[in-house]
Amino acid sequence: MHKLIARIWRIIRGPMQWRVLWLWHAKYMVGVTGIVRDDAGRVLLLRHRMWPEGRQWGLPTGYASKGEEFGATVVREVKEETGLDVKAGALVHLKSGYKLRVEVAYEAAYVGGTIHTDSFEILEAQWFSPDQLPEGMQESHKTLILGG
Repeated sequence: MHKLIARIWRIIRGPMQWRVLWLWHAKYMVGVTGIVRDDAGRVLLLRHRMWPEGRQWGLPTGYASKGEEFGATVVREVKEETGLDVKAGALVHLKSGYKLRVEVAYEAAYVGGTIHTDSFEILEAQWFSPDQLPEGMQESHKTLILGG
């Protein structure tokens, strides 16, 4: 049976192989998080309107657009949600296993701008010292901030 499958695979080369692979494998959305820090080491946190009550504080997050580099997703999402300009840095987290979602997180540096929140998604945005994070913050985001 394995020899037959291998023979068929070699026969269907190219685009047909890609279609079979696409149908066979899981499809994922990519959730991208930015750990944005300023020159003083403070971290940018947002109070998200759509997140559960009591757990609304967290890092800037969003989903990657088709074909978008994940570092560029951080830059775009922070700009859309806060009006701030940032530069994506090192990849610090990559994990699958969340049903149909992959989680990606990047360090990011504040470059400029002043906070103007997108009131549809974001209730408020503030800079916090890592040792004075607000109540009601996502535990996974605390872990990312503290490097754990």
